[in-house]
Amino acid sequence: MLPLNKPAQKLIKPSDTISWISCVRRVWLDKHQTGDFEVNAFNQLLIDIGLEHEAAMLAKLQNQYDVHKANSVKHTHALMQQGVAVIYQARLLDEQQGLIGHPDFLIRHASGQYQPADAKLSQSEHKKSIQIQLGLYRRLLDNELPAIVFLGDGRTVTLGDEINPLVDDFIVSMQELLSMPQQPAVHYSHSKCRICPYYTHCRPQFEAKQDLSLLYGVHGSAASHLAKVGISTISQFASSDLETLPDAPYLKGSKRKHRSILQAKSYLTGEIFQLNKVELPEGTWVHFDIEDNPLTPTRERHVYLWGFLAPPYNKDNFEAIWTDDETEDYPGWLDFLTKMDGYRAQYAPLVFAHYSNHERSTIKKYAQRYAMQNDATVQWLLGHDSPLFDMQKPVLNNLVLPLQGYGLKDICKHPALVNFQWENEESSAQWSVVQFSRFLDATDAREKQRLKAEILGYNRDDVIATRKLEEWLRHHFM
Repeated sequence: MLPLNKPAQKLIKPSDTISWISCVRRVWLDKHQTGDFEVNAFNQLLIDIGLEHEAAMLAKLQNQYDVHKANSVKHTHALMQQGVAVIYQARLLDEQQGLIGHPDFLIRHASGQYQPADAKLSQSEHKKSIQIQLGLYRRLLDNELPAIVFLGDGRTVTLGDEINPLVDDFIVSMQELLSMPQQPAVHYSHSKCRICPYYTHCRPQFEAKQDLSLLYGVHGSAASHLAKVGISTISQFASSDLETLPDAPYLKGSKRKHRSILQAKSYLTGEIFQLNKVELPEGTWVHFDIEDNPLTPTRERHVYLWGFLAPPYNKDNFEAIWTDDETEDYPGWLDFLTKMDGYRAQYAPLVFAHYSNHERSTIKKYAQRYAMQNDATVQWLLGHDSPLFDMQKPVLNNLVLPLQGYGLKDICKHPALVNFQWENEESSAQWSVVQFSRFLDATDAREKQRLKAEILGYNRDDVIATRKLEEWLRHHFM
């Protein structure tokens, strides 16, 4: 267990919603652990961009109103009593309810009461975390005025009484959590747990229990349901009879149950199970991967790198279309289409191999962005006889692997599977976005070139990895 501190009162904060939505144990540990965690580079980038958005909204409000910055709860109340137009970085506290909150702004309404307002990078006001946070500010202000959200796409929206049930549920749940002397029981989530600061604290506990949620395809709610009928460990699940295994949430039907039982056996033994013969399309393969930035000022993803690996598939055959910034987005898109036409003319039949649906969906979004759905190359790429081929599908449809996630790196880095290692061990999609942000900010030409070379190297390894995966599938499973 982590060491505990014992403050006089643990207050519920709007910022608790992020951890609470992710995992109730995480928010419990947030309230009890004493150590601080280093923010990773991608999350720090999000924080920095969020602060820039907040600063932009502050400047906008300062152009319209007399804005006063608060420095304490007492000072906030004094400013409210004075009736100032806008209070920046307000401090609100309700000790009786155990709530504390720091809204970005309090804006005086014509009624003389104040509305809480926050600047959020999100493009949607429907995110649960936003609704709960703004709802808590309303609860602290104790009036009926709606809260204001300045969204990342430039819209200003309001949230009123419709969010009260969410806030009520959150407060009740948090009060229960704060009263617990021990951490709550939870299940493993591969996508959430890997990025949680408490991963090394919780993971050994899941493994010691052989928690069913460690298995790919077995949701935590399914694990809870199966535990009620006496199947609570991976070993028990692996020896289950398919015919008598009951339905569980997200685990229904003989096909899904059969795969999950095999997944349990694979977890325990490291064995690979082949469900069907792998079939790959005929033709000349060109491997394809993109790097895109979701954190643009417009929040429209900008593909800064379209990467390709053509025959004979050596490092020297890696090709890329690079755009320095968003102003080159459209020319980069046109260059991509021209590149596609070139490959089409050079290789027939042609297979554009990628991993997961991201590349296809990005092409579709770009066609919509530039009103080019009827473009001949776009129709070829997205049509019935599309050359695009998602390599994740033959893996998921035909193989059960000793993995908890079926991402490209999960499969390719595993020493008993493809065993391909990226030159930069730290590289990832988020790492690439951080490096590109640094590229945008860099003023030294040599530093920009170094960052660009690192990103290109990562993308090159991505397409080499899909080539190695193709070879592995052909050699072992066809």
